[in-house]
Amino acid sequence: MTAATGFPLAAYKDRRMLRIFLLGIMSGFPWVLIGTALTLWLKENAVSRSDIGWAGLIFSVYAFNYLWAPLIDKIRIPWLTERVGHRKAWILVCQLFIAVALTLWCLFDPSNQLKFVIAVGLIISVASASQDITIDALRIEQVDAKETDSMAAGAAMAVIGWWTGFKAMGALMLFVADKFEAAGYADVWPMTFVTLCGFIVLCSLLLLLVPEASSAARIARQQADQAAIEAKLGDGHPRSRFVAWLASAVTGPLASFFKQNGVAIAWSILGFIFLFKIGEAFMGRMSLVFYQELGFSRTDIAIFSKTLGWITTIVFTLLGSWFAIRAGVVKALFISGIAMACTNLMFALLAQTGKNEWLFALAVVVDDIAAAFATVAFVTFISLLVDRTYTATQYALLASLGTLGKTLVSSSSGQAVDYLGGNWTLFFIITTLMVIPSLILLWIIRHRLNLHEPGIRIGRKSA
Repeated sequence: MTAATGFPLAAYKDRRMLRIFLLGIMSGFPWVLIGTALTLWLKENAVSRSDIGWAGLIFSVYAFNYLWAPLIDKIRIPWLTERVGHRKAWILVCQLFIAVALTLWCLFDPSNQLKFVIAVGLIISVASASQDITIDALRIEQVDAKETDSMAAGAAMAVIGWWTGFKAMGALMLFVADKFEAAGYADVWPMTFVTLCGFIVLCSLLLLLVPEASSAARIARQQADQAAIEAKLGDGHPRSRFVAWLASAVTGPLASFFKQNGVAIAWSILGFIFLFKIGEAFMGRMSLVFYQELGFSRTDIAIFSKTLGWITTIVFTLLGSWFAIRAGVVKALFISGIAMACTNLMFALLAQTGKNEWLFALAVVVDDIAAAFATVAFVTFISLLVDRTYTATQYALLASLGTLGKTLVSSSSGQAVDYLGGNWTLFFIITTLMVIPSLILLWIIRHRLNLHEPGIRIGRKSA
């Protein structure tokens, strides 16, 4: 095996990377709303830790968006698709739903109307998860399948964009909320939500500048699969044509994935993806509650967790993509997974010492370094597995499976803290151990992965 050398600067000079960066921002921003904003809004309205944790179940939508990904891959939005493109039409519709839902939040009081607040949050989740299907497809289709260095660089830019949308906009949101509070507003969040709608409009306008490749070849291949199923049904009835359309949309991506990797390895890949980021999500769901219970203000969180974390993430995501190119994606996943788990021990130490700004800053930086490496390796890994005939559906299936693992476990994180009697130290130690099963699984299949990696070729060996 040979590894690539040097830093792939040429890949980052490509203007396509700026487009991917924008798409990443648009993907990350809704998580500010249903993650940071919703968590703090509920906490500041005396909602319990357990309820805040269970409210995180709205993130489970991301774990199931593959169910309607085939429809998004095939259905064209009337009028809009012809004018802006298939992928961009879907993104713009989803952006509209997010803006409307954000406005609806202003009508409710979390302390008395929690169900309605969560219901609107669910609308944001569905719209965000739906736009992620097509954002990821548009991002992958910006780069040719054979441009492996550009694929890794694109994964890095997508991750940087996502964290910019999440952390930078999260910081801005917290600063805006504090400004409204200083101005004397009793409830700062409705005004903050209205302000954030302007950012949605700006991103939608910039999206129109992103070129979209013709979908003719992809449609032709999908229609060939559909025709093959129709031929097997044989009767030519409209009902049979619909069954063939639906079957080709659903089974085609799955059949392609299992055929490319083999049944045993395909199931192992799915298991690894499901387990890899469980510990990170379990900790992350309660992190804001932890910070506030230690006595950190919204501004403290904005500076240390959002702004400082954003800068760290950008720098180390770029280094992470270089490491994935040079060492190989599989090795990058091993190293970053171990680092990601161990950094949780920094928060265990913070729980022991109490409010300490320097330790808080150090814990955030170290955690974001590990998360940046892990995320770019993870995104590159999934991107290299995708069949371009079913880009949106396959990527949605793999990415949502990872989200499912995170969501199912992290939703009980608040209850776990309560069960431990508020023992944050033990809580963070438990999250450290959660990565071990996924790394064991990756170690078992490491030589059998059918990847064409930047710098490293790993062929799937026969069992």
